[in-house]
Amino acid sequence: MKWRKLGRIFSPEDHKLSNGYSLFAKSPQALVFNDFVRIYFCAQKKTANGKYVSCPHFVDFDKNLNKIIRISSQPAIKLGSLGQFDEHGIFPMNVLRHQDRVLAYTTGWSRKVSVSIDMEIGFAESFDSGETFLKPGLGGPVMSPNINEACMVGDGFVRHYGGKFHMWYIFGDKWESLVEGEEPDRNYRIAYAHSKDGLVWERDGRYIIEAKTETECQALPTVFTIGNKYHMYFCYRDAFDFRSNRDKSYRLGYAYSLDGIKWIRKDDDSGIDVTPGNWDSDMMCYPNVFECDGKFYLLYNGNEFGKYGFGVAILIDS
Repeated sequence: MKWRKLGRIFSPEDHKLSNGYSLFAKSPQALVFNDFVRIYFCAQKKTANGKYVSCPHFVDFDKNLNKIIRISSQPAIKLGSLGQFDEHGIFPMNVLRHQDRVLAYTTGWSRKVSVSIDMEIGFAESFDSGETFLKPGLGGPVMSPNINEACMVGDGFVRHYGGKFHMWYIFGDKWESLVEGEEPDRNYRIAYAHSKDGLVWERDGRYIIEAKTETECQALPTVFTIGNKYHMYFCYRDAFDFRSNRDKSYRLGYAYSLDGIKWIRKDDDSGIDVTPGNWDSDMMCYPNVFECDGKFYLLYNGNEFGKYGFGVAILIDS
């Protein structure tokens, strides 16, 4: 793979969003229309108690991704109510078309006492072409921790082919601290599940992407096909000291597969890396690959987890 960066195309500091969501633009995810590209992202705001809350918004671009047409005037989906799995945030939100619907798989965040958060995967659908999304039933999750997946189930990327839904996602196996008494950090990696209806999922609690180190964390897979080969981009980091040490912060990883289930990791073939002295000099994370008018594009966040918005690259050699 070889990508050419086209630069940063959206910065939250340049645009006023709704309801105080003016911080960050995390996890850009594209939905292609006939005459524009809609990019969903998760904006944040600080609440009265100083905690962050994330909620999805969107921005519409022309098909060349160099002109903003419109920014959503309200969040694309509502957060959960008191005590629900997505009470304290939704990040990320993966979208896809299926038949005549636009579906969304969300990662809901809820705060805990002994550790900072937990995550579960929710489902929503849009009846207005992706303007807003509604949660069916009582709005609970469709994938949660189970006997084989201890905690932090999230980052679902879903596609439908071969008569069923396929999901690449993450789950956590533990929280731990390097130094006793310090706030613990989470450990998670990428797994796979499948479903007939997109609601009830079969999974085996097995990680599918080889880790480089014992303390590697993997997040936000995005999968696409060219010919008969599956390609996955994801981000990875160390479990510890990743917020301030650039050598342990997020980078983009790459793997390929012939069936979408068994993967061979080849980060050296990713064809993209950080750019010294730029907005993505220390970190690249939260990738999303999509096809538009026969071209493949890669959306991603840069330094500080999307604080400075998101950029795009175009595939020039596969």
